[in-house]
Amino acid sequence: MSRMVHQCVRQFGQKLVHRRGEDTIKESDGLKIHLSAIELVFLGVGRNLGAGLYIVVGAVAKYVAGPAIVICFLVAGLSSLLSRLCYVEFDARVPRSSSAYVCSYVTMGQLWAFIVGWNIILLFLIATACTARAWMYAFDSLIGDLISQALERTVPLHMPYFLATYADIFALGLVLLLAVLLALGVPESARVYRVFTGINILVLSFTIVSGFIKGDLHNWKLTNRDYTLTTAVFTYSLGPPGAGGFVPFDFEWVVQGAATCFYAFVGFAAITTTERGDLKPQRSISLFSLLMCFLAYFAVSAALTLTVPYYQIHHYSPLPEAFLHVGWGPARYVVAVGVLCALMSSLLGDMFPMSRLICTMAEDGLLFRALAKVCGHKEIPVMAIMSSGSLAGIMALLFEFSDIANLMAVASLLAYSMVSFSVLVLRYQPDQNLSKNEKMEEETEMEPVVEGSLLESEPEAGISNILKSLWFPTSTIPTWKSGQIVSGCAFLLVLLLTILSRILAQWPSQVFSGDPGLTTVAVLLLFITGVMVIIWRQPQSPSPLTFRVPALPVLPLVSIFLNIYLMMQMTSGTWALFGVWNVIGFAICFGYGIRHS
Repeated sequence: MSRMVHQCVRQFGQKLVHRRGEDTIKESDGLKIHLSAIELVFLGVGRNLGAGLYIVVGAVAKYVAGPAIVICFLVAGLSSLLSRLCYVEFDARVPRSSSAYVCSYVTMGQLWAFIVGWNIILLFLIATACTARAWMYAFDSLIGDLISQALERTVPLHMPYFLATYADIFALGLVLLLAVLLALGVPESARVYRVFTGINILVLSFTIVSGFIKGDLHNWKLTNRDYTLTTAVFTYSLGPPGAGGFVPFDFEWVVQGAATCFYAFVGFAAITTTERGDLKPQRSISLFSLLMCFLAYFAVSAALTLTVPYYQIHHYSPLPEAFLHVGWGPARYVVAVGVLCALMSSLLGDMFPMSRLICTMAEDGLLFRALAKVCGHKEIPVMAIMSSGSLAGIMALLFEFSDIANLMAVASLLAYSMVSFSVLVLRYQPDQNLSKNEKMEEETEMEPVVEGSLLESEPEAGISNILKSLWFPTSTIPTWKSGQIVSGCAFLLVLLLTILSRILAQWPSQVFSGDPGLTTVAVLLLFITGVMVIIWRQPQSPSPLTFRVPALPVLPLVSIFLNIYLMMQMTSGTWALFGVWNVIGFAICFGYGIRHS
């Protein structure tokens, strides 16, 4: 009986770590699309300069960071850059696919791949819902808030702490319409992206130049007296004044703003599903697109806060209303048209790869196989498109933009952290072609040492050999033993970095005031440095890759730390929703996926 239980547990464990063969990857798994360098740049910019630029900027500047929103985008951009570098090496390990899910399945195993894929699906779902809501906000602002006022009267929701103030039927209809168009075979067009993105860039350039022309540096030095004078003139709702100045709120609020601003950079998870083809310099294109997006975010947020006092920024339509504030009424409509084009481009860019990812996971048996059904000679994943579109539409119908934007940031930060962790571990693993016999030989070589030490009653010799293998590995190439050491140390580092991030996020003032928290942080940093040195001492794989992350193991660990630290800024409500989503995912994985994969 115990033998049967042991065998079942062993088979279950093997299922969880089972790796997909690289020769089983189909072209559709990587969403292989042949695009030129210019098209890829337009695609990258178009997918990122959407709701994050036109909605998040206003909300964060008004309620969280004030003019210091430029620092928020700097921190979020740095975290995204480090994660993107790790993404490039991760993609290089599986040349036939650039899907993070497929790469994880080939290199890390089934359970790891499911977690990555399931959270990227959440990322796409929320991106679609948020962008649909943002499109409605922009259009509604253009026509004088007629839609929102009508919906508040006809379909109000009476659960303000969980749901939006009204059911956004308009956003639901928009998502379902686009889902039907995609299901009918209306293809993504690179030309459409170029047109929309071109309009977007022109409008942004006009906004930035106008903002710096009409801007006033005094708006970065506002005081409570300025706020008092403003309340005497304006009757509409104003944001909190804080302490005034460039950083009106505490440093903790700036970090929270950076966590929210990470929403603006998550579109690169979608780009990785498309930037595979005949083009080799993918790294340069990805980083160039990221740089363009960062500069756009930085310049727009600076121009906005220079033009309008941060507490007067319109929450849902910051850029068009900014021109109304400075007396350029006609320009408001020009900017609004650019906003609608940008959001439509971003919406299409999120829905298409989401359906393909769901279809791929269903074909692998990790999700319900009915979702893998395709139609026509173009093999359109109709079931995946309609099911994901319906779910995203329901989220757009019921949830407020601000309530789910942070949930999207958590999902993307987790996926990016898992990719960075994978890069760290895989660089120190032996070649996958290492046979079981070589592994057995290494284990048998270890046995005489252990037995000898026991027979001779010299445990010090065993401990000495272990310490020597940690600091002075005998092989110049990775072995099974050195790979296990790195894997164990990497997991330990993630735990230590999580504890450190929690302390810094929960008690930042106590840490830097000389309280016992400072001693705790110092001890943690000492442990982290020691474990990192152990990883650094292990041999790296000499396998050739088109790109290798520099400064291992430091860069991936800094990326993981930044991501975890930003995740710790999220509210308990965001974590509750994130937990519910992953509980549902694990129920599907262990209840269905394990048996059908």
